[in-house]
Amino acid sequence: MHDAVDSHVDVWVKELPWLDPVKEEVLSRIDRIAGHVNAGRAETFAANESALWQYKTLLTLRKQGPPYELSPSRLAEQLGLTRGAISSRLALLEDRGHVVRHHDHVDRRRVTVALTAAGHRHVETMLEREEQRELAVLAPLTDAEKNQLAELLRKIVVDL
Repeated sequence: MHDAVDSHVDVWVKELPWLDPVKEEVLSRIDRIAGHVNAGRAETFAANESALWQYKTLLTLRKQGPPYELSPSRLAEQLGLTRGAISSRLALLEDRGHVVRHHDHVDRRRVTVALTAAGHRHVETMLEREEQRELAVLAPLTDAEKNQLAELLRKIVVDL
């Protein structure tokens, strides 16, 4: 089986004899797969009138489990944002009905951000579409091959 990466490597090996062709094949294919997955993700966001930051924010709340809430500072920390940045993002998500902010009954200064039912449905819809697209990417592989690939990639990631 021959693909575009093989042609790419054939050209560069002639031009750059010191180039490791296996390294080039592996990393070029990883790059192509990532590009394909990211393009699909962008389509999912566009179809759901969403942006990556919205998805990540809702996803972070969703993965907390019931009641799907965090303090704004903890949410900002998990997303790698400043408190100011998270505040403006939460305002937009509140306007869309995807999150709600609650004040603590005992300490009114304490605020939590919770995923609404609409926000939960929104992120679930996007997760389901992502799952379908990502499963399609791995469809040519057997279960054993997927497990082997997962282990090999883990080995690389752990060493980064």
